Amino acid sequence: MEFSDSLKKTYEFSTVYQRGKSYANKHLVMYILENHTDRNRVGISVSKKVGNSVVRHRITRLVRESYRLHENIFCRGWDIVVVAKKNAHSASYAEIESALLHLGKLHHILKIFFYDD
Repeated sequence: MEFSDSLKKTYEFSTVYQRGKSYANKHLVMYILENHTDRNRVGISVSKKVGNSVVRHRITRLVRESYRLHENIFCRGWDIVVVAKKNAHSASYAEIESALLHLGKLHHILKIFFYDD
C-alpha cells in the first residue's frame, strides 16, 4: 500500500479501540483515531467467531484489497481498525468493498464524499 502502513501491535489496536470513534454496518465495524502523520495505519481484526482460519483469512484479504484499491480516496493521518462481524463470512467482495466505503463516508475520511453531506 502506497500511503498506508499496518497496525500490528496489540497496544496500537487497544489505543484505537479506547480513544477512537466507531461506526458499524451489516458486515464491518470501523474504528478511527487521528495519528498526526501523513500516512494511514490500517489494522484488520477477524475473530474466531466469524469462522475457521480459511474464512478469516479470506475476509482479511477482501478488506485489505478493498482498502488498497481505494486508499487514494481516504484522507491521510488516521489509524483505522476494521473489525469483521460474524455475518461477514458469507459476504462477497462487492459487499465488503461497499461496507468499507460506507463506513469511510460515515467517518468523513473519504475525500470524494467529504463535502457531500
